[in-house]
Parts: sequence; structure tokens; C-alpha cells
Amino acid sequence: MRNIKLGVNIDHIATLREGRKSKNPDPVEAARVVLNSGGDMIVMHLRHDRRHIKDSDIQNVRENVKGIIHLEMAATKEMEKAALKYRPDSVCLVPEFPDEVTTRGGLKLKSKGSEISKITKTLSEAGIEVSLFVDPEPQDIRAAHNLGADAVELCTNVYSESWGKKLQNRELEKLQLAAYLAKELKLGLHAGHGLDYYNVAPIAGIEGMDFLNIGFSIISRAVFVGLKNAVSEMKRVMQ
Repeated sequence: MRNIKLGVNIDHIATLREGRKSKNPDPVEAARVVLNSGGDMIVMHLRHDRRHIKDSDIQNVRENVKGIIHLEMAATKEMEKAALKYRPDSVCLVPEFPDEVTTRGGLKLKSKGSEISKITKTLSEAGIEVSLFVDPEPQDIRAAHNLGADAVELCTNVYSESWGKKLQNRELEKLQLAAYLAKELKLGLHAGHGLDYYNVAPIAGIEGMDFLNIGFSIISRAVFVGLKNAVSEMKRVMQ
């Protein structure tokens, strides 16, 4: 049996709450259900526009939930300050654009390397593990290593949107080769973006994979079967 851990992104619990600007559904309660249902880590993305997760959500989950807290955030001074204040166990630096519906792809490490290196160093010195969200390209894996990251999260968006065995297998091969390189460089290995109950198994089968971070498909499934069942079903598919 594979021993891959599941990080569950609870952003869209907050999205539903924001639809009515209410107190419910409460991300704290969602985090507890996730961890009691087989989830291994709580993932939250604090966006610049605070469209779903708020600063108070991170604080409340940190203070009231016993479990690993993983914060996704842009590589900015504002977010660096938030991470140092709320002290998640780990952080993933991701690209962010004002008009995007969701993250589009990996970080552009060549153009943003200096900023990312400084933030990575600051967070690492504070005892926060840092991963970089990257496309499964050798130059990006090597750049992440050179910038001081502890781990990489491979973007599975292209794989998830590929139709047909031939295209999926091509993307899967790229992800596996990227995983080999990450492990050779002693980097932790995560993956995510667009993964669901139908396409996750091959990604879970990638040699060396440590964490899969999944949100939208689990929360969508929870509408019909409940969050507890949605999390446990995903965990079973992964194994």
C-alpha cells in the first residue's frame, strides 16, 4: 500500500460562507472533519483579495485545530508578514494574478528568483517549511533547489486537462521524471491542481510522492456525500 499523505484545501468552504457573508460553514469545523476523516494536512490559500480564506480563518484554525497547517500564498511582503504572524507549519509559494479564477501554472522562477529567494530564506529561518509551486520542468526543479526550497509542488494542471491515454501518459511521464529529479536533489515532493477521484490514482503512483494537495473536487463531492465521506473516499483512491 502507498503511504502518500493527503492535504485537503478548504478554501471553498470559505467560498460558500462568503456567498452569504455568514459565519457558516465554518473553516475550523471543516478542518476538524478533514483530519478526523483521514486527511493529513489542512491547506488554505490566503489571496491578496481575500475572496475566500481570511486572515482570521488562518488564526482560528491555527489556534483551535490540532494538525498540520499548510498555507498557500503569493511571494509578496504582505504574505510573508502573514506567514510570520500566523506560523503555519509549512508554506507553498504560488503565482497569483488579480483576474484569475484559479492558479494558472507554476512560478516563473527565472524572473522572480530574487524575491522568492529572500522570502524563502526568511520563512526557513523562522522554522516554516517552504515549497515552491512549479511546472514539471527540470530547470524549474533545479531552480527551486538553488533558491533554498525544502520541497516542490508539481503542477498537475496540464495532466488533469489532458484527454486520452496518449496525452495523459505523456504528461504523467513528465511528472515522474520531475519527481526523480526532485528526489535526487533531496527535495520534498508534493503535487496538485485539478486532481479528482478519476485522475488521481496515476499521480499517487508516482515514485517518491509525499503529499497530494486537493481541494475543489473534494469539496464538490462533499455536497452530495458529506465532507467526511468525500475525504475518506479520496484517501482510498490514492492508496
